[in-house]
Amino acid sequence: MELTMQLTIDCADPRLMVAFWSGALGYEPELPPGGQPTWRAYWQDMGVPEEELPEGAGESPESIVDPQGRWPRVWFQQVPEAKAGKNRVHLDLKVGGGRDVPLEVRTRRIDEKVGLLTAAGATVSRVLDEPEGFYAVVLQDPEGNEFCVA
Repeated sequence: MELTMQLTIDCADPRLMVAFWSGALGYEPELPPGGQPTWRAYWQDMGVPEEELPEGAGESPESIVDPQGRWPRVWFQQVPEAKAGKNRVHLDLKVGGGRDVPLEVRTRRIDEKVGLLTAAGATVSRVLDEPEGFYAVVLQDPEGNEFCVA
């Protein structure tokens, strides 16, 4: 049996999340298969009942893919309820290079990525600057989902 995996993130606005996370991860919006004009048209051709397709669903890409095919597809599933509480799963964007890289270099790399992400709509929650040389920044994406840059 073949196994594939995608990461699914519940959200209110898939378009907003596709735009933010495409840039954050270096991914691309996933185009609908088979030359379909939209994902909605693709789903309708597959026989998905109209009552299962919320208004506007699939009119623009709701998923992103790694252009090099190394990492999993990410689907932003529109849900009616707002985010409540702390994430139980979060992403760590590792840009620092690890502990073999001097702290000053890691800090600069992390801060550069954080600057790009905040310009794209993320907010900084806290900076983890530990005396033993650990440095990371906890952020929230435009819908409040926590993630780290380390």
